[in-house]
Amino acid sequence: MLTYHTWDGEKPSFPSDNDTKGALDVLRWAYDHYEDDIVYACSFGIEGIVLIDLIAKVRPNAEIVFLDTDLHFPETYETIEKVKQQYPSLRIVMKKPHLTLDEQAEQFGAELWKQNPNKCCELRKIIPLREVLTGVTAWISGLRREQSPTRQHVQYLNKDDKFQSIKVCPLIHWTWKDVWNYVYKHELPYNVLHDRGYPSIGCEPCTSPALDINDLRSGRWAGHGKTECGLHL
Repeated sequence: MLTYHTWDGEKPSFPSDNDTKGALDVLRWAYDHYEDDIVYACSFGIEGIVLIDLIAKVRPNAEIVFLDTDLHFPETYETIEKVKQQYPSLRIVMKKPHLTLDEQAEQFGAELWKQNPNKCCELRKIIPLREVLTGVTAWISGLRREQSPTRQHVQYLNKDDKFQSIKVCPLIHWTWKDVWNYVYKHELPYNVLHDRGYPSIGCEPCTSPALDINDLRSGRWAGHGKTECGLHL
């Protein structure tokens, strides 16, 4: 089995010139290879909606984990409910941090996301995901190379040093247009904030409409010189 500890750089190859640009091939391999020893950490953004639909074709009862920071938009929670209705066999887990927002404010100060967004992401996203991945060999992510300069070199299969896991990224070759064409073709439910200028959606206090149409993540952590929550660095 391909694991973090057996990684030697040798990886299976997948076609990228078919209808899903390799995504279905990667997912079939991943669930055949890891079976239940893999989870999908999903933000329920538009890429997540595509991946959920593809995963449901391969593993209808797959485990989908949402990092519920208690700071997401109401529209995000509404999207999750729509997904649950459309894919009732999927096991959607709402993973919360240990600290409530009040407890976090008491220990680190009010509105930590304004004063120290990296610490807030660590407490409410990174540590919870590390707990989810403890004992799990691999996880799936919706990263696309087109999303940002920090993601241009992502491969289908990646050695993830942060979480000592294998990170599976089926959508690396998909463009923004590919994603939306798939959603419209299959009439998938999605977060309505995408129609209001939010191409990338995270926690409500740290997400604004995109500032630059050519940078889909330009609305994240505006003014902080920060473009990643730390899950993928």
